[in-house]
Amino acid sequence: MKKLLGYFLQGLLYLVPIAATIYVVVKAVMLIDGIIPIKFPGAGLLIILVVVTATGFLGGTLIVRRILRLEELIDKVPLLKIIYTSVKDLLSAFVGKKKRFTEPVLVKMEGEVERIGFITQKDLTHLGISADKIGVYIPFSYAVTGNLIIVPKENVTPIKGSSADIMKFIISGGVTEIEEEKEETEE
Repeated sequence: MKKLLGYFLQGLLYLVPIAATIYVVVKAVMLIDGIIPIKFPGAGLLIILVVVTATGFLGGTLIVRRILRLEELIDKVPLLKIIYTSVKDLLSAFVGKKKRFTEPVLVKMEGEVERIGFITQKDLTHLGISADKIGVYIPFSYAVTGNLIIVPKENVTPIKGSSADIMKFIISGGVTEIEEEKEETEE
């Protein structure tokens, strides 16, 4: 019975992440398919890919920036401005030209507790914070949220690993193996 339960749990480990990913993709495609009255299976996925790619292409051209001026309109609406710029800055920190989560660090907290995070600002004097402190973003496990903490520089130690691997490690709750570690242990 224990072996059977073990196989069942092992099966869950394989199937649940795949099923969750498929579920999210299918729901997004169905949403788009429901909005656009095209009776072609998978048209939603194709439309999502085309719209995102075209937006990336057009957003990079100077002509579209001058014609649309969408960001200028959003800047005039206080609540929308806060939401829009916060989301835009967070996304550009991951995938934009101004990547911010490039320095993974270990932060000494209270007692012997340490947390993994990413340096986001090395100079906070413009906020009236002393020059011996820096900004560190601490992501939460199993979420895309986190906390920004201000700590003394001496409480921060750089750690090895790519930013993407460190972020996966944190978001997975520490259960994802970091690629460099796997390669070193296999050799």
